[in-house]
Amino acid sequence: MTRVGLLCAALLLAACGGGSSDGTTSPTQAPVRGTLVQNPPRLAMLLPAGQLLVQLNTAANATLFSLAGTPVCDIGVYHIDYHTVGARNEAATASGALMVPTGSDARCRGSRPVVLYAHGTTTTQPFDISNLNDPQNAEGMLLAALFASQGYIVVAPNYTGYDTSSLGYHPYLVADAQSKDMIDALAAARQALPFAGALLTTDGGQLYITGYSQGGYVAMATQRAMQVAGQRVTASAPMSGPYAMAAMVDAVVAGQVDSGAPILITMLIDAYQRAYGNLYAQPADVFSTQYLTGIESLLPGVLARSELYAQGRLPQYALFSATPPDPAYAGITPATQPAALATIFAQGFGSGNLITNSYRLAYLRDAAAHPDGGWPVATTNAPPVGAGIGLRQALVVNDLRSFTPNVPTQLCGGSSDPVVFWLNTQLVQSYWASRQPAATGITVLDVDSAATAGDPYASLKADFALAKGAVAVAAIAQGATDLGRQAVFDAYHATLVAPFCLAATRSFFAAH
Repeated sequence: MTRVGLLCAALLLAACGGGSSDGTTSPTQAPVRGTLVQNPPRLAMLLPAGQLLVQLNTAANATLFSLAGTPVCDIGVYHIDYHTVGARNEAATASGALMVPTGSDARCRGSRPVVLYAHGTTTTQPFDISNLNDPQNAEGMLLAALFASQGYIVVAPNYTGYDTSSLGYHPYLVADAQSKDMIDALAAARQALPFAGALLTTDGGQLYITGYSQGGYVAMATQRAMQVAGQRVTASAPMSGPYAMAAMVDAVVAGQVDSGAPILITMLIDAYQRAYGNLYAQPADVFSTQYLTGIESLLPGVLARSELYAQGRLPQYALFSATPPDPAYAGITPATQPAALATIFAQGFGSGNLITNSYRLAYLRDAAAHPDGGWPVATTNAPPVGAGIGLRQALVVNDLRSFTPNVPTQLCGGSSDPVVFWLNTQLVQSYWASRQPAATGITVLDVDSAATAGDPYASLKADFALAKGAVAVAAIAQGATDLGRQAVFDAYHATLVAPFCLAATRSFFAAH
């Protein structure tokens, strides 16, 4: 029998030719959240440790290989479909990945810890994190290399609105809906595990929650929801997320326009309009005329970001007009502080702007009347009170400055992030400190900072600095005249910080 055949037999995989049990819900039964649409789950692929080692041991994956180490376990990657809900609590299905370690090594079988992972923003509706053959699925490969191949069971939802989900939209950064999706994916994965692991790999009871970017936010929202519900979490490590939603968007509208803002703001406004229905009476209240056609069903879709820009469906940079909505706001059109990100802010202003000047003016006036308690001036460290317009009301509802963790928690990111500003981590940290000043077990890691005496992440920070420098050097070699600064900005959030924070997360979980 071949190696794959032996592995199939060991795992008792229905997708390898056996089993006919079907966990499909009867048409007469109401779907129960967290139950599988079909059980056993579908095997997406078998990934032997040796094959993963070959994939990692390439120039393109050199950084990941150095961070992940040599794979120990073979991995069975399953595609699960499960019942959950949307932003209005309507019944929906969603899908995701269940990665099960296996092999003769003691770290690959028996009682194993579970990592529940939330992925970052993607604009393409067919996205499937269980498809490790997709070259765009960098996060799936990160999870396989850093966690599953080292003996962690990994559960990673695709989110409602993606892949095979029955929901016709995505509740982007809607904390209630996204945390329910995560919790339901976990329940479904636990239901699937005895079939997928054939009792050779079992849930050991340790649950770690993490995620990056959008997923960092979703991870923290899930941590909060499970804490409120009294569900056990061992430790949590949100990474580079927009946790302080009200402050983050206030900063953007006040001229600190983040890189990629047209995509992110479009997804956010669509999700909050669907969830709450009070952001606008018609899209023209918010969006400029040239972008109105199809704007409410644009994202997620089938077009890549580059195609959206090329077809004029969205501007690549210009979120706002370069003309101030009122002379009083000339100094923040664009903002110039902090100076390190001023060039990024300036890109967010120009002709062909996405958001109308009248809407920006209404938002700025509301922010002046009902300021955030953490930005731009720290007062209460809490979200604004009495916000008047629909978007700011929704941001307050979804701002995660509303709890303090009761389990070890690490916040990781990079302080020069041009996409999700470091202020989110600083504001959450300040909120927690003001509510629970004696709290222990909370760690903040800036991978783009200098190492201190006794710093457990000193080598990680040094390697990050080398990786950032390599991006700049490569850009200069290709003709960049700005010392590679733009290339570093372009790579910073998704390519540079993400793998280093995930490696730090693995170390943090191993210590807890």
